[in-house]
Amino acid sequence: MHDWTQYRKQLATGVSGFGKLSPDTIKGYVALVGAAQKTGHLDDKTRELIAMAVAISLRCDGCIAVHTASAHKFGATKEEIAEALGVAVAINAGAAMVYSTRALDAFDTTGEEQANA
Repeated sequence: MHDWTQYRKQLATGVSGFGKLSPDTIKGYVALVGAAQKTGHLDDKTRELIAMAVAISLRCDGCIAVHTASAHKFGATKEEIAEALGVAVAINAGAAMVYSTRALDAFDTTGEEQANA
């Protein structure tokens, strides 16, 4: 298994190094994160559960490490995390289904192009 605590430390070090090379990028990211939290319509736990589900969809280990720890910190239970992950699985399956229709359309179009050539 992955040592997620150590990984979060490595990420912090890596981001810090990146910040020294490109401070405006980090400032922009911090501003974006802050803007997403300003409305106050969602509580911290809900926001972190959403972020974790999106992290799964994006396959971002760093995001998974950070947002899972934050969800836990804000009181998310393992059951709530599992439910959020189930939503991510369902959305990814749905997206694959939708994009499958695009592949079939591409195939049909290719067949039409070859028939007309």
